[in-house]
Amino acid sequence: MCLLVEIAPSWSEYIFAMSANNIKMEDSAKHVSSNTDPGIRTRNRTLHILQLFERRTLWTVEEIAAEMGVSISSAYRDVKELSNLGFLALSARSEYMLGPAFIRYDLLMRLGDPLLKAASEPMLALLSRTTQHAVALISRRFRDQVMCVHQVKGTDHPPSSTYERGVALPMFKGATSKAILAHLGDRALKQLYLNNEQAIRESVGLGGWKDFAKQMKAIREAGVACTDSEVAQGRVGIAAPVFWEGQVVAGVSLVFELKQFDEAGFATEVRRCAREISAALESVKGRGT
Repeated sequence: MCLLVEIAPSWSEYIFAMSANNIKMEDSAKHVSSNTDPGIRTRNRTLHILQLFERRTLWTVEEIAAEMGVSISSAYRDVKELSNLGFLALSARSEYMLGPAFIRYDLLMRLGDPLLKAASEPMLALLSRTTQHAVALISRRFRDQVMCVHQVKGTDHPPSSTYERGVALPMFKGATSKAILAHLGDRALKQLYLNNEQAIRESVGLGGWKDFAKQMKAIREAGVACTDSEVAQGRVGIAAPVFWEGQVVAGVSLVFELKQFDEAGFATEVRRCAREISAALESVKGRGT
């Protein structure tokens, strides 16, 4: 059974190592200006600068200094350090953009991510067993969102998809988000609900936590989450959770046009794909090479 639920809305994440000589750890957040987006505040000024680029693609040193609440000379030193490491690059208009180091780290992530290695073949098989007029996606939790990390397009004119690698969606929007959300532990699930309670009530009209928990339980029992036109008009998504060492770590989904909807068959195959990826993850041993 595929449970169709309607729970409305509430950069690829890069992990990199920098030596202590290249990071200035602050003792407090006193240098962060009061007009900074609270969602990206950090005690590390250098990391904060990088997070500014989630809001727009180009920044001048003067703008960075104003945003950080520091002097232009201090901002320049931080920007110069990031530029020397390749994390920032100077444009022709004397504005800074993200640098080529991120391309290198993205390659390293693609080569070393166990999830991508485990998911590639099962995702191809999923399209073969269902329809080539579809897109298969694998996504993982990122902060309080769900981020696409890989997609495989079918060979028969698959539907267009804006949900590509690095794109994040709210935790309450789309089948993949809900498949992951429904399999979080009770404590984490309730905290996410409390953090987004107003948005959930206004968008969905749920009566409260008990109603929300009931819907999540229904998804768990069905083994899949299904949505219709929630991320893109005319697109149906079916998603199932992927587990590693007993914890939900991702969701795999099949996105296609409504006219192709085969509820029982597609849901069964998506669940099968998720089990295959989970099994492949469990077989991962040691460090990546």
